[in-house]
Amino acid sequence: MARILAIDYGTKRTGIAVTDELQIIASGLTTVATKELLPFLKDYIAKENVELFLVGEPKQMNNEVSESEESIQSFLAKLEKAIPAMPVKRVDERFTSKMAFQTMIDSGLKKGQRKNKALVDEISATIILQSYLYNQ
Repeated sequence: MARILAIDYGTKRTGIAVTDELQIIASGLTTVATKELLPFLKDYIAKENVELFLVGEPKQMNNEVSESEESIQSFLAKLEKAIPAMPVKRVDERFTSKMAFQTMIDSGLKKGQRKNKALVDEISATIILQSYLYNQ
């Protein structure tokens, strides 16, 4: 089996999480400056066996797409050109940032540490990945 990589796309930075090769455990990998995302992904899949990219799909409470979807669609078009053989699935990412923040509180991180938006993005990507694994 191969890893699954989850992407919590943001215009400034992007959280990334990955499974183990047995696709049992979701772990935060890193946060990357979005302008460096495609080179990072190309480099990562050259070193690791990845079979699927999951990209968060931001939706509003009424199930309509969020305003950030436009920038995600632009990224997806670039991703398709850069890594055409990699399948991409979308995963509803509603509440992942709030869940990530709560996870930070529950794990005992101090207030200053909880302001680390890069960590929130990485945890959000992990939650996206974990929810995908759970629903398989």
